[in-house]
Order: sequence, then C-alpha cells, then structure tokens
Amino acid sequence: MTTTLPGPVRVLLVDDNDSMIARAAAALTPACVVVGTAHSGAEALDAVGTLRPDVVVLDISMPGMTGLEVASTLRHQGSTAAVVFLTVHADEDFLHAAQEAGGTGYVVKRRLASDLMVAVQEARAGRSFVSSLS
Repeated sequence: MTTTLPGPVRVLLVDDNDSMIARAAAALTPACVVVGTAHSGAEALDAVGTLRPDVVVLDISMPGMTGLEVASTLRHQGSTAAVVFLTVHADEDFLHAAQEAGGTGYVVKRRLASDLMVAVQEARAGRSFVSSLS
C-alpha cells in the first residue's frame, strides 16, 4: 500500500561539508522543504528532536559520530524520521551497514542530482531506494 502524505517533504540535511549541503538543498527544492542543516552527529540528534523532519539526509563519514551511529541512535530513541544516507561509499559493506542502522535510502554522492529526490520521496512513502553502486 502506498502512503501519500500532504504537503512537501520536510528534510534535515546533515553533512560536515557546506558545499555538499548546498548541493543537496538545490537538488531537493522546490519539491521539499529543508527545515534545517547540521554539520555533526550531535547537531543532527538535537535538530531531529527540535525540527521533527520527515526525512533525514545523512552523510556516513563525519568526524566524531558517524552517520551510521546517528541513524542507530535515532532508531533507539524512537524517531519516526526516515533516513537516507548520502555518501561517497559505493560499497556493498557500507550499504549493508546503513540498512542495519535503519537507513531507508542509500544515495552515492556522484548520483546526487539524479537520485536524491527519488530516494527522499521513496523514504517518505516508506519504501527503500538504493543508488547503483557500479
């Protein structure tokens, strides 16, 4: 069964690189609303609690707390936000780790322009999306 929610998807963007956040925001607008950004795992956890996004777009490789740790913590805290990983890692091991951490989507950064919007929309609808890793 397909779930259709009213209004644009509310997205939190999490990456330690400002230019990547800007690229992701550009790829998602105007169909989504970027409700906030975070540059670290700790900021992301705070922002999810405050902003209540529908979807968190999350980098895997960040200093301090990785995106995998953030996703796992969100699940343990009972967050209902879907997680889409946006990563440089076009690797099956990272994909499996992301799925185990609770990720619904997995987008390789080189496919950001073509795949991120699809992954976010699928995640909001409760479906998974994975970029081609080849």
